[in-house]
Amino acid sequence: MVLDGRSPAAIDEAVRLLTEGGLVAFPTETVYGLGADAASDTAVAKIFAAKGRPSDHPLIVHVHEAAAASLFASDVPDFAGRLMQAFWPGPLTLILPRRDGMAAAAAGGQASVGLRCPSHPVAQALLRACAAAQPPVRGLAAPSANRFGRVSPTTAAHVQSEFGPELPVIDGGACEVGIESTIVDCTRGVPVLLRPGVLTRDQVEAACGQRLRAPGELAGQAPRASGTLESHYAPNAKVRLMDAKALQTALDLLGAEAAGIATYSRAILQSRSPAIVRRRMPDDAAETARQLFAVLRDFDVQSMRLIWVETPPDTPEWEGVRDRLQRAAAG
Repeated sequence: MVLDGRSPAAIDEAVRLLTEGGLVAFPTETVYGLGADAASDTAVAKIFAAKGRPSDHPLIVHVHEAAAASLFASDVPDFAGRLMQAFWPGPLTLILPRRDGMAAAAAGGQASVGLRCPSHPVAQALLRACAAAQPPVRGLAAPSANRFGRVSPTTAAHVQSEFGPELPVIDGGACEVGIESTIVDCTRGVPVLLRPGVLTRDQVEAACGQRLRAPGELAGQAPRASGTLESHYAPNAKVRLMDAKALQTALDLLGAEAAGIATYSRAILQSRSPAIVRRRMPDDAAETARQLFAVLRDFDVQSMRLIWVETPPDTPEWEGVRDRLQRAAAG
C-alpha cells in the first residue's frame, strides 16, 4: 500500500498504523526506513522479523527534534550536543547512553541507543504527528527498508520490490542524500566514527571541537551499530572494486560475446562486447552517493552477475561512498 507523502490523510493513516503497533516505511533524506514504535518491543520485533535481521543488531531511533533525545538517552555529552546543534535535522546518528526501560529491543539489548533527527519533510511530518498522537509515539525505530544485508532503498518502488504491496510505504520521492547517516559513538568520552556518511570528518570535528577517533584507538568494545558489518549493502550480483587501469584490462580480456557484466566508473572504458552494461559514475561524490544504491538495484533488475566498480578516490568527501562499496564487495 503506497501512501502519498503530500497528503495529510496519508500521514494520519500512517500514525494510526504505528500507534496500533504496525510497520510503516517512510522516506528520510538518506534512505527509506522501516518504522515502528521505538518504545514498543513488540512492534520493534516485527521489524527484525520482516527484514530477517538478527535481534542483537541494533536499530536507529528517529525523533522529530533534539529535545526528544532525552526520552531515550540518559546523558548527552557536551560534544554530542554540539553535533546535534550543527547537524540535526540531518544525516547524523549519535550513539548515546540509553535510558533504563526505553527502546531495549531497538537497541539490540545494549546499554546504548542510536538516535537521529531526519530532515526530510515527510519524515518530519510523520514524527511530529506521531509525537502528538494519543497515545503518543515518541520515536520511530527505523532501519533501512530492505532485507537484511541487501541494498538500501531510495524510492518507494524499491521498498515495494523488497516487501511487496502489503507493506504500507509513504512515498516521498527519491532520497536526496542516498546513503545512510554518519554514525558517531558518544558513549566513551570522545567522539568515535563508527560509520562514515556524506558528512566529512572535517565537518564533524569542526562542529564538536574534538578529533574523531577510530574504534580501535580506544580500549574496550565499541557499541554495535547499524550498517557496520563487514558485508552489507550487497546486490545479488558479485561486486568487485578495481582501479581504472585494472578495470580496462579486465574488459580487454573478455570475448566479444561476454554478457552479464556491468561497469560503474568515472573513466571512459572500451569493450569488445556490446552486451557489457556500462554506467558512468559522477565525478562528484555527493551525486554518486545520491544514485549509488539505485544503480546497484538497477543492475540486479537487469540480471547482471558481476558488477565491476572503479574504486572511488581516497579523499574525505568520498569516504561514505567507499565504505558502502567496500561492504558491498565483501558480500
